[in-house]
Amino acid sequence: MCGRFALVTEKHILEMLFELDYSLTFELKPRYNIAPTQQVPVIRLSAAEEKRELAFLKWGLVPFWARDAAIGNRLINARAETAHEKPAFRDAYKKRRLLVPASGFYEWKSETGGKQPYFITAKSQELISLAGLWERWDQGLEQPLETFTILTTEPNPLVAELHNRMPVIIPPQSFDAWLDPLTTEDHLQEFLKPYPEDQLTYYPVSRLVNKPSNDLPELIRPL
Repeated sequence: MCGRFALVTEKHILEMLFELDYSLTFELKPRYNIAPTQQVPVIRLSAAEEKRELAFLKWGLVPFWARDAAIGNRLINARAETAHEKPAFRDAYKKRRLLVPASGFYEWKSETGGKQPYFITAKSQELISLAGLWERWDQGLEQPLETFTILTTEPNPLVAELHNRMPVIIPPQSFDAWLDPLTTEDHLQEFLKPYPEDQLTYYPVSRLVNKPSNDLPELIRPL
């Protein structure tokens, strides 16, 4: 699964990487311990589907048909292998895909003394883009609730040393096809594979990351 990640970057880097409108105004604070239920910056197509936009969505997808928004607490991840057929995700999988910018993500491994957290990041130290789905829920709300989930897949050999799942990572050359609602399901399947292990690295980090309220630079520093 993917239950925590970090995003530490500058606004202009996001604008360049995702080819955003430079006139957009948004505040981008360093986030070292992003957790489910929090508001998270994501990249999606605008309502007119003409260009990419940055939006802040709640992590934990609430299907449009849900009676209770609390279901989102259980839907922080979707299995890439079955998302196209699961009632909670299939509509979003077809029409509402997004990218989740990240500096890296955390996984835990059982070791002597308890579970040790590790930070997985790009060897290049560049941002990675996690594949996600989003939904809009407006069951009587004055302001519709927009939420998302992160797609996971089988791990590559590197991540398999830590966990049996990993988030789907979309490379920049595939951004357009991933976000385009007209991309066929067969084409989408090409993206839902483990990211190459030679492009990632990981290292142990402080167990302070175990507590979501801890949001400190030392959380992503190697022990």
